[in-house]
Amino acid sequence: MDNIADQFLSELGNKLAYYRKKKNLSYRELAQLCSVDHSKISKIEKGQVNIQILTILELSKGLGIQPKKLLDFEVELEE
Repeated sequence: MDNIADQFLSELGNKLAYYRKKKNLSYRELAQLCSVDHSKISKIEKGQVNIQILTILELSKGLGIQPKKLLDFEVELEE
């Protein structure tokens, strides 16, 4: 992947980690609240996997937040 994609995945992972920790949820606890495996949640937070848009929906449902909160960040679009 290119730098922009890597940065995007990293920022998305940071947001997910922020809201998961804010709700005091472990990976397993969040996984029980949505249909995303706990090991995949860990990989998303580390920016290691490219996910489908519906995964964002599932994660936001599990966290009890609107999907836009997970995507509320900026990336540098030009290298």
